[in-house]
Amino acid sequence: MIHTNSDGGARGNPGPGAIGVLVRDEGKILIKYSKKIGEHSITNNVAEYSALIKALELASKITDNEITCNLDSELVVNQLLGKYKVRHPTIMELFLKVQKLQENFKSVKYIHVSREDTFQQIVDELLNEELDR
Repeated sequence: MIHTNSDGGARGNPGPGAIGVLVRDEGKILIKYSKKIGEHSITNNVAEYSALIKALELASKITDNEITCNLDSELVVNQLLGKYKVRHPTIMELFLKVQKLQENFKSVKYIHVSREDTFQQIVDELLNEELDR
């Protein structure tokens, strides 16, 4: 099964933002991706959703079957699972984009993981390298 790990962050919140993404088959990393997503006015939540969107886009190039998306953002996971409402219009746009991308797969599972998770640490390093540039 294909797994993704994604993380987004903003320095200053809002501030410059970046994302880090891994697509993997169990323990084997298939794709590593990172990118700066803005020089200012990016929030952590926008960065988290942007990272997940990129993870779904990249995973769709590998499979259309079941995937598991691992995120360290409890807010994003709970919004996607319907436990929390999405209130902010910008976040709603990103939320709807995620919903649309889910159609590329047989099923998508969202899991909240700790920042201490090995793969989550890798995506955190990727995004921080982008912000340090």
